[in-house]
Amino acid sequence: MSMPFYVSPEQVMKDRADYARKGIARGRSVVVLAYEGGIAFATENPSRALHKISEIYDRIGFAAVGKYNEFENLRVAGVRYADLRGYSYDRSDVNARGLANAYAQTLGTVFTTEAKPLEVEIVVAEVGTVPQDDQIYRLSYDGSVSDEHGYVTMGGQAEHITGLLEEAWEPGLDLAAAVRLAVRVLGDRSDGSSQVLAPEQLEVAVLERSRPRRAFHRLSAAALAPLLDSAGTAGD
Repeated sequence: MSMPFYVSPEQVMKDRADYARKGIARGRSVVVLAYEGGIAFATENPSRALHKISEIYDRIGFAAVGKYNEFENLRVAGVRYADLRGYSYDRSDVNARGLANAYAQTLGTVFTTEAKPLEVEIVVAEVGTVPQDDQIYRLSYDGSVSDEHGYVTMGGQAEHITGLLEEAWEPGLDLAAAVRLAVRVLGDRSDGSSQVLAPEQLEVAVLERSRPRRAFHRLSAAALAPLLDSAGTAGD
């Protein structure tokens, strides 16, 4: 009788983590950064139908990298969670922290109990009435949650882009400066090369602080064009 093949729990978890990280790294990066008037989301995405950035609820936005069908299922589940909580209690009871906790439970359960982890990384952001009240949560494939401040990058060249943002981002940026910065770092490659991304290649959205209820607003290519002037894109 042959002995059953044994793999230690530590090795199983490591293999799942490596598998998920490789899948996430294959996607294009997403940048989320705070500016004076709210929170901006940006990614290179020429598709007009398959969105990586979406609205969840009144003042809550969602961004993701990885496998589209997996993070789209999470987005839909988040919308249902928010709608149900807002309907059962009050709209003010729906917040990014509660949604991030719900996502963390789902991601953590799948990572520890299923054969294949979800190849996704997501950000849940909520814009407050003042910048100090903004909330940005980053959730990894294993359900871990980090409370980010100022900016966060996921997928693709996340480490390289984060290094660029550490040098260039500062509190109080206006919308034009924030969008130009996001687009510039998205076009910068870790091998030293750079690419100027056209408005048609981008997916950009914002959570506008001044909007009374539904803060999410998607910026079309026509709206991006005046923000991405050549001088600002070449070097902010």
